[in-house]
Amino acid sequence: MTNTAQKLAAGWAALYGTVALVWTVTGSGFPYGPGRPNMQTSPLRALDPELGAPLFAGILLLTAVALLVMSGRRSAPRPLRIVLLTYVGVVAAALLVVLPDTRLLTVAGYLPMLIIGFPFGWPPVDYATVFTWTLANQAFAVAGGLLLARAAVRWHFGTTGACEDCGRDGRSQRWTRESAARWGRWAVGVAVVIPVAYAAVRLAWAAGIPLGIPSAFLREMQETGMVWAGAGLGAFAVAGAVLTLGLVQRWGEVFPRWMPGLAGKRVPIKLATVPATLVSIFVMSASVALYAEPGFWGKVTEDGLMVAPVLAWPFWSLALGAAALAYHLRRRPACANCGRGDRGAGLVPRAETGAY
Repeated sequence: MTNTAQKLAAGWAALYGTVALVWTVTGSGFPYGPGRPNMQTSPLRALDPELGAPLFAGILLLTAVALLVMSGRRSAPRPLRIVLLTYVGVVAAALLVVLPDTRLLTVAGYLPMLIIGFPFGWPPVDYATVFTWTLANQAFAVAGGLLLARAAVRWHFGTTGACEDCGRDGRSQRWTRESAARWGRWAVGVAVVIPVAYAAVRLAWAAGIPLGIPSAFLREMQETGMVWAGAGLGAFAVAGAVLTLGLVQRWGEVFPRWMPGLAGKRVPIKLATVPATLVSIFVMSASVALYAEPGFWGKVTEDGLMVAPVLAWPFWSLALGAAALAYHLRRRPACANCGRGDRGAGLVPRAETGAY
């Protein structure tokens, strides 16, 4: 059993833990807590750096030790396996959806506008206030969370007799093929409806329809240009919904004819699953941040229609993650490591999915 994944994750945790030690010793650099800019929606906005920095250091350095223990064991007693996997799993979850706030999702939504409009000086934003140290730290935390999750999953597979690379263990793969084609469609349906509902509200504002808000507030947004920022996010949500449909459509598996140079070639699995997974993480972290924001539930009562789509974001996140998993399970080829799996996998017959 290889242990590269655990060692890589341990190295990341040791690095981040060392950085947190520097924050502790120097008393500066901790990216959370009171006094940091734009922390209103962060679940860690009240975490005192004098407590937070050493807490980060201790948790991360202990995580590095746990991962090194995992890397040195080809097998482990069940109690030890549960303890190690639970600890690393909780730390990974915190890195993925607690340390980030709404910023990663916001930047992902605005990024097309920022890139296209940059040569023209639009939108009129100070990029230094967008791409900050706090944002970089959150992106680094998500990268680490993914490394930890991957290391934990691979170790779990290896210590339970399954293939560390693919998770197959010789038992029936029906759940991961035929069943995934069915429950994946339901997941895609949920992951499409919720962002479209969110987009409908924002695009209605751009069309001059005060859906869920007072007319005076709409006029204010039109005057300040905020309405077009909302429209941009709405358009991003619609584009994401369309791409999500590709997880159960033939054009999501084979490039369509109108794409010169790619027409007829199979879509790489990760080209679909990696963006979907990242958006799923960003949506969940934004949901946690918004739910923890002071006054959020008051806004739900006062501005129900405006806020209602956001209440469903956790379901959007889970559904999109499940849809990406179903797509992966349905299309993955035979494993190069263990040889298990269908070497003809990759495209589900039309009769099985009804989606083509």
